Amino acid sequence: MKAANALNFLLAIALVLMAAKLHHPVFISDDDIIGGDDGPTAIWLSSNPLARSKEKPAQASSTAPAADTSATPAAPAASDAVTTATPSPARDAGAGEAADRRAAAQEGLQPFDVRTAFPANPFDIFTGKGMLLCAGDREKSNAMTIGWGGLGTLWGRNDAVTVYVAEKRYTKAFMDKAAYFTVMAFDKERQAAILEYMGSRSGREGDKAAALGLHLAYTANGTPYYEEAEMVLECEMMYSAPFDPAGMRAVPQRLYSNFPAGVHTMYIGRIVTALKK
Repeated sequence: MKAANALNFLLAIALVLMAAKLHHPVFISDDDIIGGDDGPTAIWLSSNPLARSKEKPAQASSTAPAADTSATPAAPAASDAVTTATPSPARDAGAGEAADRRAAAQEGLQPFDVRTAFPANPFDIFTGKGMLLCAGDREKSNAMTIGWGGLGTLWGRNDAVTVYVAEKRYTKAFMDKAAYFTVMAFDKERQAAILEYMGSRSGREGDKAAALGLHLAYTANGTPYYEEAEMVLECEMMYSAPFDPAGMRAVPQRLYSNFPAGVHTMYIGRIVTALKK
């Protein structure tokens, strides 16, 4: 009788414990708590405060989706400060003209009106010191000293510039292809040295500008010039033709009788940009 009573008592306790487990599933494992987003465990988590208190932080796994960073992009590294979303004006082809104007201003070069503020006598600007002629593009260019030239009025325009390049000069190939060219002057301290070097060496032998420490820059039209120039005249090509020996009289006949560089070609341009310091 005692044994039967003891067995009944143990069965009653077991029934009580099983009933408690069915109504209060607090013994669910941590792995079950971190379940799928649309399974029964998630529904149970949302309505059971005790289970939510046992939730562990999500663990990284190979199957977990990547975090969405589109709303808050990571800050770029220092070396990638310029991005395609915010391009630098200097790299933006559409802002080329503005960039070139800013570059000119930084160098101390400012636009001026050649008709009212030309800084030199047009009758002697090519005499003695001469000027520097440059032609080419952003890929390749060359400059040479010129002692012949003219400024004045032609074809109804009073902004004409005429320069001359001999047949065998390296610069001639650049001038023959050029839509624009530049004529430059430098300050008194550097003018003589620059023109002497540029006029006595050929660009075929090396980079003359680099040897002189000159730095190339470009106008809005892509025409090369040097940042160190005191004055820059950018000219749009209007006409070019070689001299015809048949039309030469005494002065040019004497010159070309002993001039190994060949007959000159005349290039006429109109000033489209004038800058000076």
